Amino acid sequence: MAGELTAKKVLLVDDDRDILAAMQTVLSEEGAEVLTAQDGNEAIVQAEAKAPDLVVLDMMLPKRSGFLVLEKLKRGKKKSDPPRVIMITGNQGQRHKVYAESLGVNAYLNKPFRMEKLVETVKKLLNVN
Repeated sequence: MAGELTAKKVLLVDDDRDILAAMQTVLSEEGAEVLTAQDGNEAIVQAEAKAPDLVVLDMMLPKRSGFLVLEKLKRGKKKSDPPRVIMITGNQGQRHKVYAESLGVNAYLNKPFRMEKLVETVKKLLNVN
């Protein structure tokens, strides 16, 4: 199974270093080129500079919320083909999920989640299953 994400670029955005490291490890093992950011502004810079295929985006971020990052990624003027986005959050509220969906999120995972579920969702959205 290793290598199924070869040639895929994934941007991971989370301010929790442990979660970021865990996601980076599992996706790197699958062959993905992994980029990371720890705040919303850094996420936008990375996304615009590196054009990832998929972004795993925490909802609660310093400097710019995940919602604002999502909106920028999905509705940016330069993006004819925006990246797929998986929003992750510890917030259990349903209205946040509905709002993320209205902004164009492709998948939504509540923390804590199993890393296998993340990998499965990434593969599904990148059509490598």
